Amino acid sequence: MTRTAIILSPHFPPSTLAGVHRARHLAAGLPAHGWRPIVIRADERVYSEPGDAALAKLVSADLEQVRAGALPAGLTRLVGVGDIGLRALPHFARALARTIERERPAAVLITGSPFYPMRLAPWLRRRYGVPVILDFQDPWVSAHGAARPFGSKAWMAHRLATGLEPGAVRAASWVTSVSEIQNRELAARYPWLDGARMSAIPIGGDAADFAALRAGSPPRDLIDPARINFSYVGTFLPRAGPLASRLFEALALLRERSPALAERIRCNFIGTSNQPDGVGGERVRPLAAAAGVADLIAETPRRVPYLDALNVLAHSQALLLIGSGEPHYTASKIYPALLSGRPWLSLFHQASSAHAILQSAGGGLAHGFGDPAGLEALTPALAEALARLATAPESLGAPNPEAIAPYTAHAVAGQFAEVFEKAART
Repeated sequence: MTRTAIILSPHFPPSTLAGVHRARHLAAGLPAHGWRPIVIRADERVYSEPGDAALAKLVSADLEQVRAGALPAGLTRLVGVGDIGLRALPHFARALARTIERERPAAVLITGSPFYPMRLAPWLRRRYGVPVILDFQDPWVSAHGAARPFGSKAWMAHRLATGLEPGAVRAASWVTSVSEIQNRELAARYPWLDGARMSAIPIGGDAADFAALRAGSPPRDLIDPARINFSYVGTFLPRAGPLASRLFEALALLRERSPALAERIRCNFIGTSNQPDGVGGERVRPLAAAAGVADLIAETPRRVPYLDALNVLAHSQALLLIGSGEPHYTASKIYPALLSGRPWLSLFHQASSAHAILQSAGGGLAHGFGDPAGLEALTPALAEALARLATAPESLGAPNPEAIAPYTAHAVAGQFAEVFEKAART
């Protein structure tokens, strides 16, 4: 018997923000596991960022989407609010009420960020008795947020999170996140949280997204077909700075050892600002300049459309996967990288689930560290890895299909189907 699950995802295609892919994959995969998804999302006309029509075409025309309005961003930004989760919150509540009363779903999933719609969980449980699953794609409360300067916007957002998260979590029938470490941090913060009602489910990726790209032409404005292209695609966060600096020091060491080889390499950093107009400027080139290799780096700060990003992955000689110094950090970008079939070089904290996944998957060179001293010691190994990627990428083989299988969109949807079943029985 097919049952209905409502997915509240504030961002959804044509939005190109990273958070859209959780709901997109579930919408595509849940029917095969006996669940009919209905997506409640903000109407694309109220998004402040430009959309990608090609990404929206990847969503099945059969999917029922309920579009909610929002207060105009131009108005709310006068008081410092741009978050769609806040601007659309009352509209989401009304859309949920209408859809629940009409469809009588067996479960409601609220995925974030943005996180503010999770505060609807107590109201949903109280009024409708429907099981609510909260899905944390990133931490809402985090050590990173706690370290923000007193009085800053980020500091205020963190203070709000510490006040709002407990009530949302307490009302949830189930809590999911993208890693076991993130779940352990939640459980440590709330001793009353039942660990038996928590699941770690990766973002995953869809190999079908690459189907038409490998046969196409490379995006010549983003990669140079005359060079050996190592590409990083996605937002470059400040906490990745020390790792990138170490990578650039390794590139400098490679040039010292093999200048002719190094001159053939181009490291592309694309979409580093996560803003469509590149606001914030270059984040990576200054780090490369400090290591003396800025001439080997090409940075495109503006966020590029999702399919353009995948096209870069499909046509690069190798991929750069850079994490952060935080153990809980799990980069969703590792899944499309593995599905692209291209060799890769990664640098993550050794306790990160991303590092464990990449090590088991194969097809690249995974480097981990436990503390800053360990990171510093990696420079020679990283230089050797860059040389191997440039000269003998075929020696790395392909990722193990069995290792990748749990991270496909179909498998991720199956894990959520199991969560829905368990939550519906409570």
